[in-house]
Amino acid sequence: MLGVLGVGFGCLVYVYLTLPDVRPLRTGNPTTTAFMELRAQEARAHGQAPRVVQRWVGYGRISPHLKRAVLVAEDDAFWQHDGIDVDQLRESIETDWTRGRFLRGGSTITQQLAKNLYLSPSRNPLRKLRELFIARRLEAELKKARIFELYLNVIEWGDGMYGVEAAARAYFHKSAAELSPEESALLAAAIINPRVLNPAHPSGRLLRRQQLILRRMGVVLPPEDTADELW
Repeated sequence: MLGVLGVGFGCLVYVYLTLPDVRPLRTGNPTTTAFMELRAQEARAHGQAPRVVQRWVGYGRISPHLKRAVLVAEDDAFWQHDGIDVDQLRESIETDWTRGRFLRGGSTITQQLAKNLYLSPSRNPLRKLRELFIARRLEAELKKARIFELYLNVIEWGDGMYGVEAAARAYFHKSAAELSPEESALLAAAIINPRVLNPAHPSGRLLRRQQLILRRMGVVLPPEDTADELW
């Protein structure tokens, strides 16, 4: 028992000491992410040139409809929690334990950002522990709106496509600021599987998710788009 506890404590210390410094994200945008690097490695392994389409856009230049839609689809308690939604995490762990394997995500937007920036999509428990620690560090160092801005600019929205501005222009030929509620709901609905679900040519599954999101978009509201929300 003492040996097990010692190993567990050692793992915790290792995870904590190897956490990335997130403070530069207060004022600087990342030039790449762990997820982009992973996709690049996958492309090269198949003899293809890595593809990255990304156009950074400020928080105030993203449609409020898109913000509402993403909050509804991914993390409707984002403005209330401190990086970890304990109730959702508990439900996810219970489901995984019952099934004997890691299936559910249960990740907040902050956790998803931590994974995208610094980690792999592996469901290894140690990787998940790092994700939780990094999420808490992001919440301690950055304003909520800055976390949301980063998330909306780095997440995958298609093969080699990252961020809402690139997605809005590719799928709807307009800027992220001009997205309608219907277009926003389609984009948010596609986050669950962005390399398969195409907002420009929505499948029945994607359209059903869009309608669910549209019905709830008035419930979850982002804050005012002011600069002091970011820094």
